[in-house]
Amino acid sequence: MTLEDRIREHRRGGLAACVELTKPGITVFVTVTAIAGYLMAALPAASAAAIFHLALGVALSTAGALALNQYIERVPDGLMIRTKTRPVPSGRVTPGRAAFFGWLLLIAGIGHLWFRLGWPPALVTALSALLYDAVYTPLKLRSPLATPVGAVPGALPVLIGWAAHTADIDARALTLFGILFLWQLIHVLALGWNLRDDYERAGFQLIPPGSPGLISGLMVGYAVALLALSAVPVALGMAGTLYLIGAAVLGTAMIAATLGFLFDPTRQKCNRVFMGSLLYHPLLLGLMVAGAM
Repeated sequence: MTLEDRIREHRRGGLAACVELTKPGITVFVTVTAIAGYLMAALPAASAAAIFHLALGVALSTAGALALNQYIERVPDGLMIRTKTRPVPSGRVTPGRAAFFGWLLLIAGIGHLWFRLGWPPALVTALSALLYDAVYTPLKLRSPLATPVGAVPGALPVLIGWAAHTADIDARALTLFGILFLWQLIHVLALGWNLRDDYERAGFQLIPPGSPGLISGLMVGYAVALLALSAVPVALGMAGTLYLIGAAVLGTAMIAATLGFLFDPTRQKCNRVFMGSLLYHPLLLGLMVAGAM
């Protein structure tokens, strides 16, 4: 291999590591959520240009916040089996470069939202990044309260999208936020219980100490509340009968999955809750947007 080939290979490896810092799957997930929030606020008068600028701004800022998260958590990440091969703990990206890259993307994303869509979505985005990196991330090492705290920035993307159309955060917007907040709690508790040994190795406290019955009981309670709250968009005139039927089916399935884990607290049943939560989120938002058209 020539020197030029080695340089090219090194650059490709560095680029791949930087992309990995942004957690592309989560970035896409957050961006789609923000677009759904915009559509719920704007339909039937949605703008293709606004959707493009929203998607670009949210993708950049989310990627930046996630890169900063990996910079901040580089030490505990190096202790966990699941994360020790990430770019920073593995040495493929230096901590300084990860921090610079994260800040660059975050500032670019917030700035793009501000100049193209106004201060409301930019402000909500900045708040989300602040809560995620400066509050939730360090709190994970101190208290199980990190899970409900982290559910706030996890649910804020839908408000970023809403604020891209209107700064009026009304009952409809708060209902969307509440639905995703409850969803996030179920999702993270399932993930935290399945990865509890790895998290304990790093000192993370995402789930409250105690028997599986406590965790599964919380999941069931959140799932029941989620089913009830998911019906509210119909009462607010945001969606119709088709959405209501779909939300009832999805909510009932989520309750069934959490009850399954409650009565049989195994990794397999908990993983069923986790996978169910991954399906619930896009399906419910899809039904909601379809119902608003």
